[in-house]
Amino acid sequence: MSYAVRLHEDAAEALHRLDPSIRKRLVKRIAAMREKPPRRHMRSGLDFFAEEVGQYRIVFTCEANQKVVYFVGNQKDYEKWYSKRKR
Repeated sequence: MSYAVRLHEDAAEALHRLDPSIRKRLVKRIAAMREKPPRRHMRSGLDFFAEEVGQYRIVFTCEANQKVVYFVGNQKDYEKWYSKRKR
């Protein structure tokens, strides 16, 4: 199954601010997400999935044939983002 992958404006902005070498790795993983089904679901009743790329995380939702990326960043920023969603 093939998915359309779309970046939320916050994720696109965060991706743009990253170092080019890290950005390249994350873009490669985001592109690979088109063909892979979502694997790791986040806890606490959130409708998000997470992909790990070294110290970085890609957080997205999956609806029908589309994945929307809401967060791209390092582990520290991921924990801040996650704690805001848990409430």
